[in-house]
Amino acid sequence: MCLLRRSGLLVLLMVSSVWNSEAEVSTADVGTTKQYKLLLLTIATSPTDGYTRFARSCQHHGVQFEAIGMGEEWRGGDMLVSTGGGQKIGLLTKAAEKYKDEQDLILMYTDSYDVIINSDPAEIIQKFMDFNANMVFAAEGFCWPDESLATKYPRVAMGKRYLNSGGFMGYAPKFYSVVSHKEVSDTYDDQLYYTLQYLDAARRKEIGMRLDHRSHIFQNLNGATDDLEINFTQEGAAFLVNSMYSTTPSVVHGNGPLSMKDTLNRYGNYLAGSWSNTEGCLACKEIEFTLKKAYDDDHPLVLVALFVDQPVPFFHKFLQRIERQFYPKSRLAIFLHVNFLAKYHSSAAAEWIKSIKALEQPYFSVTFDDGSFDETGTSQDARGRALKECQTINCSFYFSVDADVMLTNRLVLKRLVEQNRTILAPLLSKPEKLWSNFWGAISSTGYYERSEDYLAIVNGERRGTWVVPHISHAYLVRRDVIDQGTIVYPVVPGVDKDMAFSSRLRRQGTFMYVTNKEMTTWGHLSELSSFTTKHLHNDMYQITDNKWDWEEEYLHPNYSRNLNTSIPLNEPCPDVYWYPLVTEKLAREMIEEVEHLGEWSGGSHEDKRISGGYENVPTDDIHMTQINFQQQYLDLIKRYILPVQLRAYPGHYAEGKAMLNFVVKYQPDRQPVLRPHHDSSTFTTNVCLNRPHIDYQGGGCRFLRYNCSVVDNKVGWTIMHPGRLTHYHEGLRTTGGTRYILVSFIDP
Repeated sequence: MCLLRRSGLLVLLMVSSVWNSEAEVSTADVGTTKQYKLLLLTIATSPTDGYTRFARSCQHHGVQFEAIGMGEEWRGGDMLVSTGGGQKIGLLTKAAEKYKDEQDLILMYTDSYDVIINSDPAEIIQKFMDFNANMVFAAEGFCWPDESLATKYPRVAMGKRYLNSGGFMGYAPKFYSVVSHKEVSDTYDDQLYYTLQYLDAARRKEIGMRLDHRSHIFQNLNGATDDLEINFTQEGAAFLVNSMYSTTPSVVHGNGPLSMKDTLNRYGNYLAGSWSNTEGCLACKEIEFTLKKAYDDDHPLVLVALFVDQPVPFFHKFLQRIERQFYPKSRLAIFLHVNFLAKYHSSAAAEWIKSIKALEQPYFSVTFDDGSFDETGTSQDARGRALKECQTINCSFYFSVDADVMLTNRLVLKRLVEQNRTILAPLLSKPEKLWSNFWGAISSTGYYERSEDYLAIVNGERRGTWVVPHISHAYLVRRDVIDQGTIVYPVVPGVDKDMAFSSRLRRQGTFMYVTNKEMTTWGHLSELSSFTTKHLHNDMYQITDNKWDWEEEYLHPNYSRNLNTSIPLNEPCPDVYWYPLVTEKLAREMIEEVEHLGEWSGGSHEDKRISGGYENVPTDDIHMTQINFQQQYLDLIKRYILPVQLRAYPGHYAEGKAMLNFVVKYQPDRQPVLRPHHDSSTFTTNVCLNRPHIDYQGGGCRFLRYNCSVVDNKVGWTIMHPGRLTHYHEGLRTTGGTRYILVSFIDP
């Protein structure tokens, strides 16, 4: 019966503080049949994210509720770390008094900030009736707040033994009798208040009090999460199951430490019609608006705050992708901060600021917060200045983006704004890794822990907008959250700035969302672990750790044609193949890198760089090992050359070993030619690095057996040919200028 009701039609409406609906259920009471109504009373002094979720869950299940204390100052203490909550008793007593004589009313109390309603009124009433009691309290596995009272509790054969005050219900007269039993201070512990009544055997009998030991109605999470799981009906609706007791609780309460609030938030992503495994995210569109037909001036003003806290790869691409966001520039304010540790990027940042200030369609405002010369400045200070700037210009949203974020999707900002969440991060991860800008769970030590749905979310198997305990790198903040003073960047010794930021939000009960609801990706995160600034062209070295950006920058745009079997490979000479491999930019930077080193071998037979110290057919060259590019070039061979080799020479599965990878320089007055020879390789590649007929004259490669030459090469294209036996070849004379080629002897 319970599951049948869960599989019915889900109706989503906007939430008000009181949801007016009634559900009546017939039951026997002292020999008579009565119709009972259910009213849920809750305490909420401010409309937090948790309260909004609670109200939505009541609305979804048609539960009438009354929020008490809204707008009042909370004087009940910090119950997350200590006892307290007596203020709730006074508020409840006052609210319940007007219902104390209603014989056909069942009153129910739950907390609101950390509670989700998971059943309709008829189901809740029926479960209550099944207890054959006048008052039913939630139960938990911990005797709080006074452990010495544990032995006074009646023993139970199965289930949780101790009272929890986060949820209880009863007939209105008995309910009022319990909550108004005596007057207490605002800081008195509310759980102790009800516990003492329950442990008084005479009082317990007088009232007719029972505990919900097996979570038929009330499920407390603390100490019970191993017994709980989210299941789905055949229609796709999510519900919570307690596998220990085979029950489906109607009220889910994230009692106890902060980690239990995180668990409740995770359950809340699915429960109360939030997400369906057949229809996806049902709650995603409830507060959205669209900018599809909005005029430029109707777009909310967004401050885009960019933070460069350390050297990052492809910094120019980071800025380009910000500039290419599909959002009216007149409604964007730019705030760019460069930290002292990132002064490597200071000049590039200044140039970009200068260029966007000169745009024909200007930004709303542009601020360059250059901290590259201030050793004492912190990233947290800069973020505080950006928040103030947002308030000064009266922005509607604040978009914080770290410099290792690559927003490849031009609609990221617009889509985030349209979702209209308090704090929303686009899901970003490192390419081909499970490292992302959010955590699904947090361990007891405060660090990353993988939630059971983390992989499904990161891999896009589940799409939606998810409440999570930690976000970083990029997120959009709604202005009202800033004005509440919620967004603060605390400096906590020994704690990462993002962890300190998220931890504070969690303690305040402010929800952080991450979204992957679009079918396309938003972008990705750069890997910073291997990035250094010791080279002339540092991005060129990022082929391994930042493959996607490297390919966009350095892999030839027509490379994929090499793998298209419907397009023949160019074969200028027998078994000699010629195809596009890298961009002109890589070719140029490779030349500049080796010339910056300047340690050319001079074409001598004596060569201490190789085994044996003697080169039979010497060239004037610089090895990749000399510029610390050897491992990167081996990666290039395995990723981009071997697939083409397998197509050109089917049946040969190369290992991709190459001890000798080197740039050769030909000049008329230094080394103009190379005598006929075989290569010490199974096959050889020869990449053209500069322009024939422009940068140099003459040159080329002649294969003597076939009397066939390749002379008019293209920058970034490679010649690939067998190294031994059949392809005896020579380097043709360079008659003018300087010719550069990049040679690899593969599988010697």
